Amino acid sequence: MKHAENTLNLIGRLLVVALFLPAGLAKLTGFAGTVGYFGSLGIPVPTLAVVVTIVVEVLGSIALLVGFQTRIVALVMAIFTLAASVAGHAYWAAPADQAFVAQLLFFKNIAVMGGLLVLASAGAGAFSFDAKQNRQ
Repeated sequence: MKHAENTLNLIGRLLVVALFLPAGLAKLTGFAGTVGYFGSLGIPVPTLAVVVTIVVEVLGSIALLVGFQTRIVALVMAIFTLAASVAGHAYWAAPADQAFVAQLLFFKNIAVMGGLLVLASAGAGAFSFDAKQNRQ
């Protein structure tokens, strides 16, 4: 049973990474456009916000992928996801023709936060650097 739990934990981490890593890499390769978009959302100091976003999405994904400092990284990413949801998917303030999609994206992010919080609680499992460090 323990093997199944560890396998599911690894698969879960991979699926979370599948959401965040491509998003972070796209922001990195389209840096100027992303800064402009963040500015249009009214995010203060958009260049710094984009840098922080890329760091969280890319480095956080790599950390989750290998299971390094998983509890802390997952918690940081959950908090980040909440902030991103409020800033980027404020369906309550969206025009009527955009509100439905914004609401779907907002609640998708809420579900992602739930998964990240479970990961923060459970840790990375046996297939991780965290487990390897605890064995030494």
